[in-house]
Amino acid sequence: MKSLALWILLLITLHAAPLAHGRTPAPPAVIPAATAISAPQPSQPQSSTPDASTPVPPPASAEKKVTAYTLPPDLYRKARDLGRFHARFAWIDFFYGIFVLWVILSWRFGPQFRDWAESVSRNRFVQAAVFAPLLILTMAILSLPSAIYENSVERKYGLSIQSWGSWFWDWAKGQFLGILLGIILVSILYAVVRSSPRRWWFYFWLVSLPIVVVLVFIQPLIVDPMFHKFEPLQQKDPALTASLETMVQRAGVNIPPERMFWMGAGEKTTELNAYVTGIGASKRIVVWDTTIAKMNTPQIVLVAGHETGHYVLNHIWKGLLFAAVFLFVLFYLGFRTIGWLLRRFGTAWGIRGVDDWAALPALLLLLSVYSFIASPVQSAVSRHFEHQADQYGLEVTHGLIPDSSQVAAQAFQVLGEVDLSDPTPSPITVFMFYSHPPIPDRIRFSLSYDPWDEGEQPEFVK
Repeated sequence: MKSLALWILLLITLHAAPLAHGRTPAPPAVIPAATAISAPQPSQPQSSTPDASTPVPPPASAEKKVTAYTLPPDLYRKARDLGRFHARFAWIDFFYGIFVLWVILSWRFGPQFRDWAESVSRNRFVQAAVFAPLLILTMAILSLPSAIYENSVERKYGLSIQSWGSWFWDWAKGQFLGILLGIILVSILYAVVRSSPRRWWFYFWLVSLPIVVVLVFIQPLIVDPMFHKFEPLQQKDPALTASLETMVQRAGVNIPPERMFWMGAGEKTTELNAYVTGIGASKRIVVWDTTIAKMNTPQIVLVAGHETGHYVLNHIWKGLLFAAVFLFVLFYLGFRTIGWLLRRFGTAWGIRGVDDWAALPALLLLLSVYSFIASPVQSAVSRHFEHQADQYGLEVTHGLIPDSSQVAAQAFQVLGEVDLSDPTPSPITVFMFYSHPPIPDRIRFSLSYDPWDEGEQPEFVK
């Protein structure tokens, strides 16, 4: 269950589209979660982590001819079982999040935190600085079993190789960021609720928009380095950087080598990924060390072409526009129903009214339900963007790398093998939660898309 403080943080991940999600992401509490190029996650926990500076032999699929997504029997079973786990967990995580909010409301944590905040000061911002951290930490602690369970499964399958100490440290840093943002958002929310009881949802929506843009800008500069190590890609792999620069120049995107970064993911995960992030001066391409270790240069260029497509096709701004519309509807529905919910249960929960700090968990409950119901729409929009990026990657690399269709199929095959992408995901699971097309579909498209052979013009790269 994501706290209010993390809603807008989640929005910034709409633009960071990693190449190939092959697993089922847990549904977001209120706002669509991040998309990614990576897929599911299995292996066995390891005592040591891969080092991208040490040559690591790529999977056999990195070079062999690919005609469809196939896995050997042992990987097939693991990928299928992991896919089923993620499908079940998506539902479990949602209902567990609702349970957490119900506990907070039924046990009157909100009124207790409100009373403490009001006893400290009459200043509203000071009260928010007391109330928000208490609520956010309570939600986070009560939600820990769900997060620990998911990470345990990923450790079992070998996708997570992060020590529990490191994992909890990342969790703590995430809560710290959530608290800082939460204090600001909660104080703004209740300022507009008290000043405009009938239009607070609209004014809070307006205020959230510039905050989202600022967060998109600062995420790669401030937030990401708190969790991973970044180094200039040209220092780590000059040849790869030169190849990426050629592709980016063909795409007509201003991402110089100085904005191409290597990320040290291998100390925490075995998964593969690459993504675009930031806007304006913070815009950049990031390639994980695990991807460099498992893919060859043409495959990484293809992946980067996919990521560049998100910029060229304006997916970042379109994603932000979608998020803005999504928030508009979400806040309006919250406004329309929070009054009814408090009239029905407010007295039992010890909530004085909509403008009471203690009403926040009730609002979160409503928004979480509405967001979950909207999961198919969020997922469909993301899958559409990712499919377009796949197509763009094929077009921008056509002629730059030999047989780009086969290279793309090989890249997706490697992603599927390493990240344990479900070979046969349920259509319902895809419809509800998949932020990317399933790996089998992406390989089929890569092998079949060839407008040049038919004498036609490609759609995006002329």
